[in-house]
Amino acid sequence: MYAVIRTGGKQYRVAPGDVVKIEKAAADENGTVEFSDVLAVSGDAGSVAKPGSAKVIATVLGEGRGDKILVFHYKRKKQYKKLQGHRQAFTEVRINEIQVDGATYSAQK
Repeated sequence: MYAVIRTGGKQYRVAPGDVVKIEKAAADENGTVEFSDVLAVSGDAGSVAKPGSAKVIATVLGEGRGDKILVFHYKRKKQYKKLQGHRQAFTEVRINEIQVDGATYSAQK
């Protein structure tokens, strides 16, 4: 059982029990995140369907920043160089359950 969700401008394939690093997301007061933008759900091997009503519930494990990426601009023969660094913020979540049309698929304990 897996689902394809969209968050932070990206799409992720998630299954119950997976740990995923997503773009920085705000959590509820109890540390859970609910993804209601579910693009596809697969219950059996080889079959993918667009759900009528589905949502994915996850628990926030932590937040952080990724590795530094260097952005370097250079124009030859013009003595122009510019170096800039960037670290993207992320939220690490564990997928607890996928709810599809009244059925719930939970992670193994």
